[in-house]
Amino acid sequence: MPDFVIAPPVQPAVPVAGGGRFAVRRIFCVGRNYAEHAREMGGNPEREAPFFFTKPADAVLTGGAPMPYPPMTRNLHHEMELVAAIGQGGTDIPEAAALAHVWGYAAGLDMTRRDLQGEAKQTGRPWDMGKGFDHSAPIGEIVPARGVDPTRGRIALRVNGAVRQSSDLSQMIWSVAETIAFLSRFVALAPGDLIFTGTPEGVGAVVRGDILEGMVEGVGTVRTAIA
Repeated sequence: MPDFVIAPPVQPAVPVAGGGRFAVRRIFCVGRNYAEHAREMGGNPEREAPFFFTKPADAVLTGGAPMPYPPMTRNLHHEMELVAAIGQGGTDIPEAAALAHVWGYAAGLDMTRRDLQGEAKQTGRPWDMGKGFDHSAPIGEIVPARGVDPTRGRIALRVNGAVRQSSDLSQMIWSVAETIAFLSRFVALAPGDLIFTGTPEGVGAVVRGDILEGMVEGVGTVRTAIA
């Protein structure tokens, strides 16, 4: 056994529907992958190449646990997303074979300190502190990919029972298969990687006490309360 000078960190993991846990290696997120969301963020919805940012693996928040309101922000936003869980790694993965690399799917939230992200954009600095903070990736159970069609189906989020986001997976600019193939040109994907595939329009601020309930048709739900 390796002689660690400190205790190894706990392995982040996401519960799997029906039992078991999916060990999380890395979290990649796609920016502006729905045309209407690109417009509401002041971007161009033309089909430019996708871009990515990351969150630490231990940002996952599971089991419907409450999310502490993070420090250093006054503008915490929700972004409802379909998450693809990679079960087979690879590089330069062909688009036609990309979905075979997915172990399963989940409903997830890319929580964002929007004010910090906005400042980073204006100054040309990285988004890390706006996106990759503690508990910033609430996620529901992962369901096996078999039988799931990630190209269509309703995606929606309610805050305190009121609909905030509602769209369809078919409105993605880059499909899940295209996203996996493109990302695999830059990094070697590996089992345990999670890919948050972008959010539709309707993102907005939440405050302490708000209850967030998201769903992806044919996949599942995600729930958290801002503590």
